[in-house]
Amino acid sequence: MSVAMTRGVLFVHSAPTALCPHVEWAIGSVVDKRTDLEWTAQPAAPGMFRSELSWTGSPGTGALLASALRGWAHLRYEVTEEPSPGVDGGRWSHTPELGIFHAVTDVHGNIMVSEDRIRYAYESGAGDPSAVYHELSLALGEAWDEELEPFRHAAEGAPVRWLHQVG
Repeated sequence: MSVAMTRGVLFVHSAPTALCPHVEWAIGSVVDKRTDLEWTAQPAAPGMFRSELSWTGSPGTGALLASALRGWAHLRYEVTEEPSPGVDGGRWSHTPELGIFHAVTDVHGNIMVSEDRIRYAYESGAGDPSAVYHELSLALGEAWDEELEPFRHAAEGAPVRWLHQVG
C-alpha cells in the first residue's frame, strides 16, 4: 500500500536573527529531520533574514508547518501545499500584525472560496456592496497579500533549499 505524498514550499519572509535557529528547530520537529536553512538578508526589512524550504511529505504537512511557526512576534511566512489525491491544496500566510490566514487552493494555486463563505458575504452585506466586497476581500486574504508582497519581491533570486521525505 502506497502512502499519499504531496509537496510544498515554506517561505520565511522575515525573521530576526535570534529567531532563525528556533524556526529551524520548529521545522525540524515537523519534518522529523534537522534543517539547516540558508538565511539571507531581507532587503524589505533591514536587520531581518529570509529563507525558503521546499518540502515533500504526507498531506497535512503544510498545516503542521504553519502551526509550528504561528504566533511568533516579528515572523512573516507563507506555507503552500499542493493538492494530492483526495486532498485539497492549501496556503497559510502569517504576519505579526494580521496573524494567520488559511485558504484552500486548486491545482493551479488559486484560492477557492466556498459557497457558504460567499453566501455569508451576501448576507452580512445586506444590500451594501462595500460590505460584500469587504467580506470577499477577507475570504481571499487580500490584506495578507498586500502586506507580504514587498517581502516576496525582495526574495527574487534567493536560493531555495530542497527537503525530501518527511515522517
